[in-house]
Amino acid sequence: MQCQTVLSGTECTFWGKQGCVFQEGSCQTIVENCEGCDRIVEGTIGNVCSVYPAPAKKWQNGICNFATHVKVEIKVDDLKVNPLKASKKASGGGKKK
Repeated sequence: MQCQTVLSGTECTFWGKQGCVFQEGSCQTIVENCEGCDRIVEGTIGNVCSVYPAPAKKWQNGICNFATHVKVEIKVDDLKVNPLKASKKASGGGKKK
């Protein structure tokens, strides 16, 4: 349904027949960690997230999973390969039939 309060006319999953069904009753403004995100839109109460109504809760346990401005680095440990097993695998040997 379409929001009738903060983001009038936009589709909202938290808007129902009785109004906003979010716990607080309305979207909340963004927090400092949200600055630079592509999902920020201007609402009647200020800048709000277009995806989640309570941005502060998304940042409580680390990085918000909706953040478009944060890059997550994934560390890949160097894999240690046994040279004997690697040579057997490469030669196609070591398999018993």
